[in-house]
Amino acid sequence: MVPSPGSIASRLRLKQLRLLIALDERGSLHKAAAQISISQSGATKALHEVESLFGMPLFERQPKGLVANEMGRCMIRYARLIYSDVEHLHDDMLSIMQGHGGRLSVGVIMGGVPLLTRALTELRLKQPQLALEVVEDTSANLLGLLEQGRLDLAICRTSVAQRSDDYDCITLSDEPLAVVASKDHPLAHAENLQFSQLGCYRWVVYPKDTPMHQALEREMNEAGLEVSRYPLETSSTFATILLVQQDPALLAVIPMEVARLCEKFDLLVKLPVALRALIEPYGIISRKGTDRSPAAILLINELKQRIMGKGTDRMECSEVI
Repeated sequence: MVPSPGSIASRLRLKQLRLLIALDERGSLHKAAAQISISQSGATKALHEVESLFGMPLFERQPKGLVANEMGRCMIRYARLIYSDVEHLHDDMLSIMQGHGGRLSVGVIMGGVPLLTRALTELRLKQPQLALEVVEDTSANLLGLLEQGRLDLAICRTSVAQRSDDYDCITLSDEPLAVVASKDHPLAHAENLQFSQLGCYRWVVYPKDTPMHQALEREMNEAGLEVSRYPLETSSTFATILLVQQDPALLAVIPMEVARLCEKFDLLVKLPVALRALIEPYGIISRKGTDRSPAAILLINELKQRIMGKGTDRMECSEVI
């Protein structure tokens, strides 16, 4: 039987959570104990206390060391969340004591970068002392960071999650797509193109099993083209732009708004090829049931105002504000 929440709260200690995280990272009691500055006997006792509390082993001894079993991985995931919240508590209180504006960590997919940067520019005018961290990655990786408590908010999609109902979401925007190329690409000055005309070129693509990658595969399949077996894969906007810019034979599918920025600054050209938008809009994602900091609420409001200013229809996935 899993103990009640009250029993867990009264018997579980932060030292034990730190040990579980260290065991996951180091793979041995000796190294984990050294990492958190306790004796090996103290580490053995702390692990025994946790396993006794839950009435089951959390680790298995394998040739490469101690490895968490399924229940252990569950415990470690929540240990990281709890300990991350303690670190955020420390940072926020320190910022308040020093007269600063707190701390906010935000994750974002490529298509949400222009919207987020505009919102952050306005937010920083109102909260100049706010410490900000921005992480760009795929939706799957951002949701993982959100689960670990390393992000306060993520601007991404939940369709890639195993349990999308674990998150609160406010839908922000659809994501039209564009094909971009170097200014020296053979098709750079074409006036009208069909997707079938792009089959002989190589691509810079988002990682496999991401919505961006799937959108490109859909377009290629419908045009009767074979998906490249050896593409260049990256989730980095900067790397995508530089790779395409420096190789006149490369193409990439990127969000339309990013493509327009590239054209504005004369970095890339947008080819006249019609593409459908991604099926699922992106939105502001947070862990269900978590309280938002004042800074997070301010950012959400700024993002919604940016969308309202564009006249975009919005749909809330759940009532979170």
